Amino acid sequence: MADTDLAPSVHGDASLSSPIKNSKEDMQPVADKIAELNESQSELLGRLRGLKEDLQNWRVKLDTQVKTYKDELSDLKKALGSEMEQITLDFQELRTTLQKQQNDVAASLMDLGMSTEPEKEENKIIKEAPVVKTEYVEDS
Repeated sequence: MADTDLAPSVHGDASLSSPIKNSKEDMQPVADKIAELNESQSELLGRLRGLKEDLQNWRVKLDTQVKTYKDELSDLKKALGSEMEQITLDFQELRTTLQKQQNDVAASLMDLGMSTEPEKEENKIIKEAPVVKTEYVEDS
């Protein structure tokens, strides 16, 4: 009886160690797959960090370009406004000079005894010509 009692317990020990051994063998492919997934995850996280950095750099570069273009546009608007003011002043001065010359010609003709009717009409047209004033408002 002792021999029979001993035999089942040896069989019992062998059957217990076999599932543990099989379990370890089954776990190896799972562990390999987990390691592979962890490596893949690390690579993807690295790529994601790189893309985020690239995007941030792109945004900074774009913001810098936009600011530069806005500053240039503002400077151009100021320069255009100044040039328009100067042109307006030049035209007013020219108009005044032309009126003075017309008046001088009319006075000379009167001294010579000639009629100045046509000149008076032209003078009237020049005096009535509107002066166009333009103002530029800078956008903020």
